[in-house]
Amino acid sequence: MLKITIHDSPESQTFQVEGKLVGAWATELEQSWKTASSVHDRKARIVDLSGTSYIDEQGKKILRKLFNDGAFFRTADCMTASIVDEITGKAANPWRGILTSCLVLLFAAGAVNAAEPPPLKLTLREAVQMALKQNPQVQVANLNVAESQENQTIARSALLPQINFDASESLHRVNLAAAFGKKIPQFPGHVGPFWLTQGGPSGSMPIFDLTAWRRWQASKENVNVSRAQELTVREENVQLVVSQYLGSLRAAADVNAAQSRMDLAKALFDQAADLQKNGAGTGIDTLRSNVQYQNERQRLIAAQTALKTTLYGLARLLNVDPYQPVQLGDESEFFQIAAYSADETIERAYASRPEMKTLASQIRSTQLQKQSVRDERLPRLSLNGVWNMQGVSPTTAIPVYTYQASVDVPLFTGGRIKAQTAAADIEVKKLAQQETELKNRIALEVRTAVAQLESAKTEVDVANLSVQLAQEEVTQARDRFQAGVANNIEVITAQDELSRANDSQIAALYRYNQARADLAHATGQMESLYAK
Repeated sequence: MLKITIHDSPESQTFQVEGKLVGAWATELEQSWKTASSVHDRKARIVDLSGTSYIDEQGKKILRKLFNDGAFFRTADCMTASIVDEITGKAANPWRGILTSCLVLLFAAGAVNAAEPPPLKLTLREAVQMALKQNPQVQVANLNVAESQENQTIARSALLPQINFDASESLHRVNLAAAFGKKIPQFPGHVGPFWLTQGGPSGSMPIFDLTAWRRWQASKENVNVSRAQELTVREENVQLVVSQYLGSLRAAADVNAAQSRMDLAKALFDQAADLQKNGAGTGIDTLRSNVQYQNERQRLIAAQTALKTTLYGLARLLNVDPYQPVQLGDESEFFQIAAYSADETIERAYASRPEMKTLASQIRSTQLQKQSVRDERLPRLSLNGVWNMQGVSPTTAIPVYTYQASVDVPLFTGGRIKAQTAAADIEVKKLAQQETELKNRIALEVRTAVAQLESAKTEVDVANLSVQLAQEEVTQARDRFQAGVANNIEVITAQDELSRANDSQIAALYRYNQARADLAHATGQMESLYAK
């Protein structure tokens, strides 16, 4: 049987050959070589024979063809190394063999570095900090804050003087009869054409405009809304990262527990086999031990797959390179019960939750918008002025100016102001209802998290005791089986009890850590607890 695996990298292409390179299987290697060569003509090609157990004459013939085609070889034992030396003529030309080995090592090192970047080992705190810097949702929230600040500047500009500079040169021809309503005797019918040159500054400044003032105040509250929404996004992202990291810690603990149980099952299987070999045990005992061992191997494989899956999800939340492996830096702390503050109250949640801050700012902004609509009924006072140099040519221009103060009093708006005021009042009432609903939801989340945290703490204590008792049961059952007092049914049963105790302990620890995170989220303390 022969297995051929092709590994591609920017520098090289490696053919990993595992098994026996004999007969038709050797021809299969040649065919794979030709197919890959037509696609990657400029890459260094390496044939890795580290996993090859036997090479016959047909295999040597194929390897010789590959060598003539520019292949480099990698070996791991004396048998394959001597065959490669024979094929490459290393004994007749030792310098060629040295050069070949150096090139193989060089390309292999480049391939490893390109295909497998160093793992990124992160603690929970480091993972949260990285997510707050790199997560796209957090970046969008930051941009929303910047946008609201620019909108505030736009609203403030309506309260400040506006100054312009205009310059123009135009050609005029005036119809006097049209200007005065009739033709004037002894006067020409038109004036011109003549050129008019003018240029100078103009400006305006509001003196009293409560509507613009209220809009500026509302824009300031909108900035507070954006900032509170940014905090909400940050808290939610921290919650997602913490939950995913805790899930990964649980999966890692499952892997360690499964590995430990598999090692124990293997030792018990070896023990049963030795007893049977020495005539002190039976075949059924060995068979039961073997079945248990295979079951534990299967559980280990499932646990390892679950760990890989959760790490992929964590990398996605951190927005890192998909090819960048992530490792957990807090595996040892999973079994430590972190303390929590007893001051996690509903009142503190009301004061700290960013959703409450968002709604409060939205209510104030809507109230200011409502007042700005009402203030449209009041007069608006402003100053305007134009100062120009005007003449029929630049040399004949003289100063001309116009300065005026204007008062704008709305008398009839067709019901627009009344309707806009009513709509703003309805929006305020809607936000007040949302605030009441949010308070009720926060109170429920805090109470639920506290209850789950207290329950999980008790579960952890019980689960730790169960694991200790299950381990003692396994030890006693193993000793009884070794002494011939009982068969290994007791051992298998004890193993199952230990497996369930381990699973219960890991689940209880996960629930405790998750409940602690839920309580931090319910009180608006996620970032302060996990990122600082």
